[in-house]
Amino acid sequence: MPATRTTPAATTPTPEATAPTPPATTPTPTAPRWWIWLAAWPVTAVFVLSNAATPLYALWQHDIGFSKGTLTVVFACYIAGLIGSLLVSGVLSDRIGRKPVLLPALALALAACLVFGTATSVAALIVARLFTGIAVGAVVSAGMAAVTDVAGPERRRTAALLASCAMVFGAGLGPLLAGLLSELAPAPTGTVFAVEAVLLAAAVLVVLRMPVPRPESRGHGPWIRVPGVPRGNGRRLALGIAVFAPGITATSFVLSLGPSLLSDLLGSTNRIVAGAMAFVMFLAATGVQFAVQRLRRRGILTAGAAATALGMAALVTAVHTGSPAALLLAALLAGAGQGAGQLGGLSLLNSGVAPQRLAEANAALNVGGYLPAGLLPVSAGFLSDAVGLTTGATVFGAVLLGLAVLGGLLVLATGRGVTDPA
Repeated sequence: MPATRTTPAATTPTPEATAPTPPATTPTPTAPRWWIWLAAWPVTAVFVLSNAATPLYALWQHDIGFSKGTLTVVFACYIAGLIGSLLVSGVLSDRIGRKPVLLPALALALAACLVFGTATSVAALIVARLFTGIAVGAVVSAGMAAVTDVAGPERRRTAALLASCAMVFGAGLGPLLAGLLSELAPAPTGTVFAVEAVLLAAAVLVVLRMPVPRPESRGHGPWIRVPGVPRGNGRRLALGIAVFAPGITATSFVLSLGPSLLSDLLGSTNRIVAGAMAFVMFLAATGVQFAVQRLRRRGILTAGAAATALGMAALVTAVHTGSPAALLLAALLAGAGQGAGQLGGLSLLNSGVAPQRLAEANAALNVGGYLPAGLLPVSAGFLSDAVGLTTGATVFGAVLLGLAVLGGLLVLATGRGVTDPA
């Protein structure tokens, strides 16, 4: 008699076992590589605006009349708007999508162009800088995350490089264009910001057509909060801030008080020279990222800390020797420090944070960077009014050099296994 085979009774799977985990975003086909570059354009356009005012401050100081301390307060209003924007834009972007955050930000940037182009008072400059800061806060969170979304998971390192380079290239292009146009074109400020408005209008068209996925989950927790990272990513964020913060604080000092230092050293207020110095600083920030992109993240962060420290040593040398060459070297090294620190920080977050929390994580990195970038140059500006620009710049340079060294040591001591696979 043949043996019978007993078929096990089929079991009915539970809903928990069969229900798929809902994706954080609606899946979209992989976008062509050229769309990754195009998606970075809104970041570039807004950052052109962020520093376009740099070579024009001397013109406004002459026409309106205000001190170096007031100048750094105007600059700090930009930081205040940026940080306020970061408290909401990252979470908002992760929950409702990139486009609903980017489009209002671009509209506000266009409004800033109008206010800048017609400014006749310190109050107008403060409003314009505040609007600019809010727009930049939205772009560094939602805009950079949008570049990563368009790139897809297999091209995250490329996305971090392009988003970071778009930021620093725009930041350098703004003062160069403003310096050239304000010296060579009629109606200096009006022409500068009319050109910038055209660049922003092109960015609006890009955002409208950008192939980014829509979030399906609204998340949980308050909509307005200090941005953070998911559990397990705190060390990545801390290491990024430890290097990025001194770097961007160094470039913020050059942007706010660099033209005054240059004027003292050269005896010239030529706006093309001031704009060119800012441009080469951010050109260095762009170039260094391509130069170090193949290094391990730990090496990128260490290089950024070293560049910032050397840049501050060059700054102190410049103000005590009266050397324009040393000031230019300080600007180049400060740019390299920001560029490497920014790339290292963004790469760390891109490697460990899920897309549905990435904009908030980017916002957290920038809050950590821009807080000292707002506070320390303002302190240096008022100190310079009280005791002279030489002493103010020396104290600033020494403090920031110490912070950069501490950041580098922190990466070397605790970065293994976090910055790169063990």
